[in-house]
Amino acid sequence: MTTHVGLAILRNAPAGLLALLLGSAMTSLAADASDTAKEQVFAAEQAFARSMAVRDRAAFAAHVSDEAVFFTAAEPYRGKAQVLAGWARFFEGPAAPFSWAPDRVEVLASGDLALSTGRVRDPAGKVIGRFNSIWRQEAPGRWRVVFDKGSPPEPEDLR
Repeated sequence: MTTHVGLAILRNAPAGLLALLLGSAMTSLAADASDTAKEQVFAAEQAFARSMAVRDRAAFAAHVSDEAVFFTAAEPYRGKAQVLAGWARFFEGPAAPFSWAPDRVEVLASGDLALSTGRVRDPAGKVIGRFNSIWRQEAPGRWRVVFDKGSPPEPEDLR
């Protein structure tokens, strides 16, 4: 009986109200998807950073897209093979030469691209820069870095 009452209400509801309800539901679904994507990218960035901390080159490689471009002081590393070769020196030795952690993630409304950024620290914990990574969703829930570029710290990073 409740179903019949609900259908009767919907049949008699003005079109504008139905559009409003549908629009509200769609906005809610889009917000949920955006929040989920943000959480996924945050987790991916944290795992990416952890791969450096625990000196796990294979885990690091798993986060790098085949088409990745990582900017350096000279020419950028283009493609996963160049990125891994260029970053090999950072995996030498028992301790990581730097660490990073995300403090902001933004995802496009399409849900396909995201930016993560955060502080880069030296082994003593001093902020020495900021990383900026662009992530692409390459499969459902599977994000990989396509662009990476460091920058000087922002003023609030040094407080």
